[in-house]
Amino acid sequence: MRNLVWGFLCFALFYGCKKDSGCGYSDQNIVAPVSEQQAVKSYLDSNSVYSATKDAAGFYYEVYEDGNGNSPNLCSQIEVSYTGKLTSGAIFEQASTAFTLGSSIEGLRKGLPLIKKGGHMKLYIPPSLAYGSKEIKDGSGKVIIPANSILIFDISLTTFY
Repeated sequence: MRNLVWGFLCFALFYGCKKDSGCGYSDQNIVAPVSEQQAVKSYLDSNSVYSATKDAAGFYYEVYEDGNGNSPNLCSQIEVSYTGKLTSGAIFEQASTAFTLGSSIEGLRKGLPLIKKGGHMKLYIPPSLAYGSKEIKDGSGKVIIPANSILIFDISLTTFY
């Protein structure tokens, strides 16, 4: 009987791990507060951005090019080219880089799967789906992303695997 129970536990553990993505990332199911969603909407309206679509999580996006093939998931190693801006227009980062999608901020985790390899989009991310009340500093200690900032990413998904 002990062997049967042990075997069942091993099977359950193996099956549970097999069913999991295996990379350790899962959907956090975070939804931006209505006040943040309204702040993004106000920014879009004041800048005559009427083509942006609202996602259920509270960010907005515009897809310029869908891309081809499959969409990335949280476990995907992705390569992107992007420009990150604040609503003031200040660029806080511009780069081409690779990372695991699940390791990024929630707005990218939820937004990038809306396109495929070769796709291009713009994301308007409220603070709670970005860095929230945490300010982000560069290597010299200068704040490059103030706390509670709306982030705007113009991003192309180069590839993923």
